[in-house]
Amino acid sequence: MADVRVARLNRLSLTNFRNYASLDLDLAAQLVAFVGANGAGKTNILEAVSYLTAGRGLRRASLTDITCKHVQEGGWSVASKVDQDGLDVSIGTGLKQNEAGRRVRIDGVDQRTSDSLLDYVRILWLIPAMDGLFTGPGSDRRRFLDRLTLSLNPGHGRQVSSFEKALRQRNRLLEQGGSASYLTAVEQQVAELGTSVALSRRETVSLLQGTLSEQAELGLPFPIASLELTGDFEAETEGLSASDQEDHFRKLLEDGRPRDRAAGRTLTGPHLSDLHVRHTAKGMPASQSSTGEQKALLIGLILAHADLSASVSGLTPILLLDEVAAHLDPNRREALFARLDALGCQVFMTGTDESLFESLPSPSQIFAIEDGKARLLSV
Repeated sequence: MADVRVARLNRLSLTNFRNYASLDLDLAAQLVAFVGANGAGKTNILEAVSYLTAGRGLRRASLTDITCKHVQEGGWSVASKVDQDGLDVSIGTGLKQNEAGRRVRIDGVDQRTSDSLLDYVRILWLIPAMDGLFTGPGSDRRRFLDRLTLSLNPGHGRQVSSFEKALRQRNRLLEQGGSASYLTAVEQQVAELGTSVALSRRETVSLLQGTLSEQAELGLPFPIASLELTGDFEAETEGLSASDQEDHFRKLLEDGRPRDRAAGRTLTGPHLSDLHVRHTAKGMPASQSSTGEQKALLIGLILAHADLSASVSGLTPILLLDEVAAHLDPNRREALFARLDALGCQVFMTGTDESLFESLPSPSQIFAIEDGKARLLSV
């Protein structure tokens, strides 16, 4: 990974964010852990970091709900110094009172969208809310896959948003009896955007499957997953060129107007795709694996994707691992920390007990979180 830039946060400042009226952290390590009681605000720090890249943050919360409840005026901010192989860049984001969207600044210059942050920071996360990923609705797995794809293709998030907007427009036209010519124009847009989204997802699944196969040779104590993008749209367009996929999708939309009008929604397309995950060694769906196996499969996926993201983007991602160590036995914890160290990514972790991180390689940082403050325990 000689050509990969290493991105690390060396300072993090929170203002009026969740339970922190003000918090400043000097970060001097690749692996950083936050320990404290449940409800102390450990996950809030990870959430703050997640806003330093494109998207809606790891909780997908309403921006107005983030503001610290102990302040009189609304609004919050997160700022950081990012080191990219010795080059410092100041990035920040936040919400000003009475504004609808969050602002983004890079070296003091306002940015049009949060996508600009992807040039400096790619962030991946694993949080307890994802524990039901394999058994929950397909929309959760699509969102998970889109987040993975975004770290490889910075334009993917905007394409997904545009595709979903075009779909909503088509559905309204069908409901309101829009003209055939207008529907044709909108369906052309839906087909173009949908095909682009589908191709990006397929490429991510293919690349990630290859990385997972390589990871199997490392002998890590985490089961290897096999991945497949499934759905009617995938089955019908398998093997077609991009232009043929687009033409086929457009024809499906045109032919499906009566059915979709009756249903009140579009019944075919990549917005209904699913990510099918199997436990390779056992040859069974991840959804039928034990809770512990599902957690281990997820960890293996995140580790493989961190490696893939660095290789494709040329920039090491930052990983946010919330309460991950508590679910692992000591041997798996030690193996996880060693692998994270070898990946070269900066990693922020949380846990209720300092002992969970006793096998962290040196140098690492452990902060105790209590009463809206952070105290450095060890380096």
